Amino acid sequence: MRIEQIGIKNYRVFRDVKLTHLPPMAVLIGANGTGKSTLFDVFSFLKDALAGNAASAVARRGGFRELASRGERGPVGITVKFRESGGRLATYMLEVMTDGHRVVVGREVLRYTRKPSSGRPWHFVDFSHGRGTAITNESVYGTGADEAREEYELDDPSTLAIKGLGQFREFRVVSEFRSLIENWHISNFHITDARPSAEAGYAEHLSTRGDNVAQVAQYLYENHRESFERVLKAMRARVPGVVAVQAKSTEDGRLVLRFQDGSFKDPFVARYVSDGTIKMFAYLVLLHDPKPHPLLAVEEPENQLYPSLLSELIEEFRDYARRGGQAFVSTHSPDFLSGAKLSEIYWLQKVDGFSVVRRGSDIRLLRDLVEEGDLPGALWKQRLFEGADPQ
Repeated sequence: MRIEQIGIKNYRVFRDVKLTHLPPMAVLIGANGTGKSTLFDVFSFLKDALAGNAASAVARRGGFRELASRGERGPVGITVKFRESGGRLATYMLEVMTDGHRVVVGREVLRYTRKPSSGRPWHFVDFSHGRGTAITNESVYGTGADEAREEYELDDPSTLAIKGLGQFREFRVVSEFRSLIENWHISNFHITDARPSAEAGYAEHLSTRGDNVAQVAQYLYENHRESFERVLKAMRARVPGVVAVQAKSTEDGRLVLRFQDGSFKDPFVARYVSDGTIKMFAYLVLLHDPKPHPLLAVEEPENQLYPSLLSELIEEFRDYARRGGQAFVSTHSPDFLSGAKLSEIYWLQKVDGFSVVRRGSDIRLLRDLVEEGDLPGALWKQRLFEGADPQ
């Protein structure tokens, strides 16, 4: 399942924006405060609302007044268009509002864009204020058979309908979309979390903070040796002296990452190696995951990394997306941006206090210059991405 379009209304700096024609990998640029982090928070909001409810997700962001765009009282709206496993275009629309006393889901719809036999959308889920209907015979979609609907009422009007209905097999599309959101990975990586030893345990995927990198490295080594060897090969090529990385158990049952430098007999534990070494290893572990997350969002991966390594890193993000994990990456690095295609570049700028989104391939001047051999990063430095420069 891949997201093709995202629409956002009244969500902080996004009063009304759309990101369209989304590719497997999207690179976001823009001055500070234009909404790159806010876009990633939209992903986090949906995930938080699904894990708990809309009210708790809003509360984590300071309440509805803090979340809604300045001067706006209307609902916060998020629309996601995606291809479901059968290849058909589906749309999920969520509106969150207050009813005067509490946060509720004002409207929630999950539909196929068109029903071929009649031209009407098929609303698999259509709820408002905790009540609504769901189609119970979605397997007949496209056959000309009549839809069968049942009415439902949720215990809490701030709970997402896809949370409850997605547990049942008869709601396949609902279940797929619920699983899509549950497995999103919005990185909040902290080098300080990745350095210490960790309790020995089992972990297949890197956590959002990266504090289980030793467990995941051990998992790759024991269960996916080819993936681990690719990580190690990349480390040897990019970090001078590193010839091996191991996750070793200590006497008190903890795991410690040990980096072997070919110039020394004894390895270095993680707390003694550079920030760039730790970060590169964690990103490689993340990007060589045998089961990519359906959505991966990473902010400014260039921090602590040598500029010449960024062209290889963006290729690994792109390869991750090819293997099934759609990637969103924000950057302030011209070197990283130079590895991106114009169709992958989106930039944000403030207009009258709110952000708008533009796509690189929509600008003819940029297309012409790239066709002549100019790199996107160089064009950015020349301020040809209008409005993407703080000055």
